[in-house]
Amino acid sequence: MGRRGRELDCNGSIRTHRGSRLILALVVLSMVVVLPLGASSTEEQVRQLAAELRCPVCQGLSVADSPSKMANQMRDLIRERLEAGESPEAVKAYFVERYGEWILLAPKKEGFNLLVWVFPFLGLAGGAVVLFVVIRRWQKRPQAAPASVDSAYLEKVRREMAQDQS
Repeated sequence: MGRRGRELDCNGSIRTHRGSRLILALVVLSMVVVLPLGASSTEEQVRQLAAELRCPVCQGLSVADSPSKMANQMRDLIRERLEAGESPEAVKAYFVERYGEWILLAPKKEGFNLLVWVFPFLGLAGGAVVLFVVIRRWQKRPQAAPASVDSAYLEKVRREMAQDQS
């Protein structure tokens, strides 16, 4: 073997390893790029589901954002169930069955919970109607007529002003 990366083959000609190194590099690169794509899909689903669930310990945070040990265990359980082939809806249903609808950060849009989704819009619409009515009444209010002034009094004021200016 002579210089680095070169060797003599059976016929005595020089053969380089650059082509094989390039192929090896491409294979490794493709494995690095392709393998995490499947994992990132699962991790994205885990993150999305965890963001929809309330942490039982922190209560103000989602399972995705909570640093608690319980949230870590819940994320692991979500990951295991998704990798086992369960649908995201089935995983969410598991947590609802176990903890009740309280575990959902966003309540379902049905039944009594529908008020939670509709009430803010009704409040905005009602406020807009009230504002519209108040503005219309304010604009329609008749202008106050200027008070009539006695001409003798007006003449007296003009004379006093003329004296002050001189």
